[in-house]
Amino acid sequence: MRNGAWAAGAADPRRRPLVTVLGASGLIGCALTRELARRPIRLRVVSRRPTPAPASAEADIEVRTADLTEAGALADAVADADAVVHLVAHMTDATRWRLDADDTFAERVNLGLVRELVELLRRDAAAAVAPGPAPVVLFAGTVSQVGLSARERIDGSESDAPTGAYDRQKLAAEHLLKRATAEGALCGISLRMPTVFGHEPHAPALDRGVVSTMIRRALAGEPLTLWHDGSVLRDLLHVDDVARAFVAALDHAGSLGGGHWLLGSGRAERLDEVFAKIAGAVSARTGRPPVPVHSVAAPAQAEVTDFHSYEIDSSAFRAVTGWRPRVPLDEALGRTVSTLALDGRHRLPSGKGGPS
Repeated sequence: MRNGAWAAGAADPRRRPLVTVLGASGLIGCALTRELARRPIRLRVVSRRPTPAPASAEADIEVRTADLTEAGALADAVADADAVVHLVAHMTDATRWRLDADDTFAERVNLGLVRELVELLRRDAAAAVAPGPAPVVLFAGTVSQVGLSARERIDGSESDAPTGAYDRQKLAAEHLLKRATAEGALCGISLRMPTVFGHEPHAPALDRGVVSTMIRRALAGEPLTLWHDGSVLRDLLHVDDVARAFVAALDHAGSLGGGHWLLGSGRAERLDEVFAKIAGAVSARTGRPPVPVHSVAAPAQAEVTDFHSYEIDSSAFRAVTGWRPRVPLDEALGRTVSTLALDGRHRLPSGKGGPS
C-alpha cells in the first residue's frame, strides 16, 4: 500500500490509508470488513444493500449503498482509495452461480466493472502531476478459471482454459488487471479461491455455495444429493481464513502485484465424505438421525467442472505472506451449522437443492 501506511497506520486519522471494499454485503465482504475494521485505516464499504459496520472498530468506517452499474457510481466509490478490494460478482440466485453465455448483465458486472475501474485508475495515473505509488486492486478470482487441468493438483502455473461463462469473465477481468499493472496504472492482485463457505448472520445478502446449501437441506430434514458418485475432490476453505488471506495480500501487495495466487486449505476432500460430515454435524445439533446422502442424475445446468477434481497447492501465496488456514474442516462445518440453525432465512423450501 502507498508509502507503507497500511502496515503501520498513521497517527493523523486524515492520513490513514483508505481501503474501499466493493461488494461488502456478501459472505466474504462481511468477513473481510470485520477483519479490516481492526486496522487503523479508513474503510469504505460499498454494496447494493446496507452493510452493518462492526462494533468497536479501530478503522474509521464509511458505509455506502450504491448500484455500481449506474453511471458515476464506481468512480465515486473508489475516489482517493489507496486500495480497492473487488468482490462484486453477478450470480443467478442464492444457490446457482452458472451463467448463460448471452447474459449481458452478468458480463457487465463481472467484467465490465473491472474494465471501468482500470480505465478510471489509468486516467488518474495519466493526470497525476506528481505520480505516487499505484493504488492496489485486490480481485476475487476462482480456481476453476484454470478449466479442466490435466493435473489434479494445481499451483497456479497451469495454462488457463476456462469452460464456463463465469470463469471466462473472471479470467478476462484478471488479464485486464495484469496488463494495467504492467503499465504502472495500478498494482493488481488476483486471489483465486476454492470452495468458500461459512455464514455471516448479519449479512444482508444470502450466503451461496454447496456447503451452506446442503446444511440448509439437512436442517430441513431433506436428503443430501450428489450429482456423481462422490469421489470428486474439492478444497474447502472457511470464510474467516479467506478474509485473513485478503488482508495478508494487502500487507504484501508489493510482492504479489501483477500475479494470480491460489488459496487452499492444503487438503482435498471427497464430496461424499463432506456431505456425510454435514449430515453428522446437523444431527449433532438437532438430535435427529443424520439425513441420507445419495446420488442423483445431474441436472441440465451441470457443467463439466462439476465432475472434475481440484486439489490446490497454495504454497506460493503462503511463502510470500506467511498466511495459513486456521479453521479445521470439522470445526468450520460445526460453526456454520450452528449459525445457520439459528437463522430462519437460510432454510431452503422443500425440494430445492444446489450444485455439488
